[in-house]
Amino acid sequence: MFEELKKSIEKGLDYAFMTSDKLAKAAKDLAKENNLTKEEAKKLLDLLVKRSEETKKTLEDNFQELVKTTLRKMNIPTNEEIKKLEDRIKKLEAKKVPVKPKRAPVKK
Repeated sequence: MFEELKKSIEKGLDYAFMTSDKLAKAAKDLAKENNLTKEEAKKLLDLLVKRSEETKKTLEDNFQELVKTTLRKMNIPTNEEIKKLEDRIKKLEAKKVPVKPKRAPVKK
């Protein structure tokens, strides 16, 4: 039972990363193996394409979150944080008031 579940999961991941051409071929092969009608084969293909897109999106989102978390832990600023600092520096530079240099005390 465990082995069949493992194979199903692996097959699902394989489908997630297939191109649409490969998904169409896989759906066609599955349809032949299971004696599906053309309509059922089309539904199967649509399902495989939909699940593939959903899985890609989920993996992408998870990967982005992992990268953000890792960068935060490494104390590396985000582009947004850098942009805020740059804007703050520009505002401070615009307000900059020329300062007269202090004269060093005269030694006697």
